[in-house]
Amino acid sequence: MKLNLTKPLVVFDLETTGLDLVKDRIIQISYIKVFPDGKEERVNQFVNPQCPIPDEVVELTGISNEDVKDKPTFKELAPSLSSVFSGCDFAGFNSNHFDIPLLAEEFLRAGIDFDFSRSRLIDAQTIFHKMERRNLAAAYKFYCGRKMEEDFTAHKADQDTEATYRVLQAQLDMYAPGRQEEPERQLNNDMDELADFSKTNDNVDFAGRIVWKNMVDADGNVLTDAEGKPRRYEVFNFGKYKGWGVADVLHRDPGYYSWMISSDFTYNTKQALTRIRLREFNKK
Repeated sequence: MKLNLTKPLVVFDLETTGLDLVKDRIIQISYIKVFPDGKEERVNQFVNPQCPIPDEVVELTGISNEDVKDKPTFKELAPSLSSVFSGCDFAGFNSNHFDIPLLAEEFLRAGIDFDFSRSRLIDAQTIFHKMERRNLAAAYKFYCGRKMEEDFTAHKADQDTEATYRVLQAQLDMYAPGRQEEPERQLNNDMDELADFSKTNDNVDFAGRIVWKNMVDADGNVLTDAEGKPRRYEVFNFGKYKGWGVADVLHRDPGYYSWMISSDFTYNTKQALTRIRLREFNKK
């Protein structure tokens, strides 16, 4: 099914040196930029991580240190990627849990504050897990009717990107109203709905150190705004202040902010914390 887009959608995948958002780096980025008029642009780029690629990653991806040694660093690619990605929504497979957070980290390390909060983030894996609960290869077989190894080489970003794009299109075909009788198994071809369906948490930052919580009155009733939506505030989701409002902690224990900024948290977590701190400061 052709995607019903209101702005460009970047379907992407990363290969990396590991799974640590703070320490690991991108070694390959591949994306398909799909435009509302149906035009598609494909890019596949190796990236020099400026650190050795672990042997197990070389074995898994087939990407060696020799492959990336003369390639541009992410910092060198960041300005052009930021320009290409500006104004886009994003889709991937497990992207909301890993690829988007790591991409945000890489942009911040490169000195670029790319604001993903303005984008709708659609995760084909979340859709798949909520509907069928398996991995990409099983998703491809289930939705596309073929074994993934018949069409693609596993653990290649460009190959996984192509497979993810096909899976997302097939998901919209399968769960289109009229194809499924049960309302809970229906998905509209709408990027807002898909992004909302892809959410699995209420994180403020990608790492989930700060989360949203509904405001309640003295009787425990959820407070709403003028549009009837729940009023929410940020709370810490770890450590000695877990469950405490971030703004309250910043007022009660100003040193906690300094500790977090100097500690081994992701740049994105520190960025979210700083934005809250500046907001509270400007209220004075």
